[in-house]
Amino acid sequence: MHSSHLLLEEPIRMASILESSKSSFFPAMTKIVGTLGPNSRSTEMIAGCLTAGMSVARFDFSWGDAEYHQQTLENLKAAIKSTRKLCAVMLDTVGPELQVLNRSEQPISLLQDGLVILTPDKEQNASSEILPINFDGLAKAVKPGDTIFVGQYLFTGSETTSVWLEVSEVKGEDVVCVIKNTATLAGSLFTLHASQIRIELPTLSEKDKEVISAWGVPNKIDFLSLSYTRHAEDVRQGLTHFDEILQEADGIILSRGNLGIDLPPEKCNMAGKPAVVTRVVDTMTNNLRPTRAEATDVANAVLDGSDAILLGAETLRGIYPVETISTVGRICCEAEKVFNQDVYFKKTVKYVGEPMTHLESIASSAVRAAIKVKASVIICFTSSGRAARLIAKYRPTMPVISVVIPRLKTNQLKWSFSGAFEARQSLIVRGLFPMLADPRHHAESTSATNESVLKVALDHGKASGVIKSHDRVVVCQKVGDASVVKIIELED
Repeated sequence: MHSSHLLLEEPIRMASILESSKSSFFPAMTKIVGTLGPNSRSTEMIAGCLTAGMSVARFDFSWGDAEYHQQTLENLKAAIKSTRKLCAVMLDTVGPELQVLNRSEQPISLLQDGLVILTPDKEQNASSEILPINFDGLAKAVKPGDTIFVGQYLFTGSETTSVWLEVSEVKGEDVVCVIKNTATLAGSLFTLHASQIRIELPTLSEKDKEVISAWGVPNKIDFLSLSYTRHAEDVRQGLTHFDEILQEADGIILSRGNLGIDLPPEKCNMAGKPAVVTRVVDTMTNNLRPTRAEATDVANAVLDGSDAILLGAETLRGIYPVETISTVGRICCEAEKVFNQDVYFKKTVKYVGEPMTHLESIASSAVRAAIKVKASVIICFTSSGRAARLIAKYRPTMPVISVVIPRLKTNQLKWSFSGAFEARQSLIVRGLFPMLADPRHHAESTSATNESVLKVALDHGKASGVIKSHDRVVVCQKVGDASVVKIIELED
């Protein structure tokens, strides 16, 4: 957290974080991405995750086959139907992941200050002296002094389950490393990450492309997560050049577990791209409560401007997936109460500069008006979702209900309505809560139809508990060719 940028208005009440949360349609403004796996793939467990606050379900294709993930997806659809809660689907590719192979699956003990050899000879058995890897070019990519991390789940905060290596020398295709901490590696496969080193492997492998075309496209996924993205061209196909990547991407996952560096979420914020932060409550994989440091880490992610928290092992193989989502949501909610929106708003306006685009001006004006009149909610009519995302970029202190107006479209063979996809894509944006309008209404329609859609949105807000009698509501909509921001005060 950068204290010079975002000042706390009051101390975070840490005690309240672990209290039982009250049922709410909007548990927190910050979104939660949950990875579905062995401990969280049943319909009942997914329904619990949705109720607890998960808004995006992540499918990690670094393990499990398409059939396995398809069954999980079918369970997700059933859970969405039973809970009546929207949830987006994220497909996470494997990418250029380096791996250590341990065919025997016997634990490997590594002692501090000892030596271990990384070799591309896959016929070797993994041991305390030698670790076979799945990449032939490591020796050409590293030099003495470079840092390499190895572990089943990297950077968990526990130095006994992942190891820090320093390259000592390169011998042919082998890399000799000094062990910097004592650790025991358990399992059949470990991830290897060479810090700050360019590895010549494609971001999208042939297997990744096959998964996207054979599983992602037919299932109409909402988000495609490209692992280990390094160049803007990687995004055009499917971090050392972060600014270029940011320009091409629709959102950024700041995977601290794999990158091992601190990329700034505020850059994503200013560009209006969702910033998703990972690896914040790793100990909840096996524990019911987070450590104090982890609770603070989540709060800092919120105060730094993150849109969403991504839970990996915590929900995939963790013992308490529902409780983890609920706890993270409560921490986010508590941190949001002391987020200095005024400083953030001024910073964003300064970044955008003048003259503003028409849509940018409308978005910032809607947020400014909502804060001045202390509105309980902002309602935005949209077809593409862009206007609502721009409003959310200015981080209003109140929820933004994005009323997505479906559009009729055709592929020359049949007619269909858009809207559901656009609505789900906002489920990763902080403070943005979508709802689908009646397709018979248009985003640019006037008078009676607009009033009808607005009434539905207001009823939705009342039912969710964010709108009450005598509240003020800011509405952003198109009337003809004009974009209008209006303030309404509700009666009894």
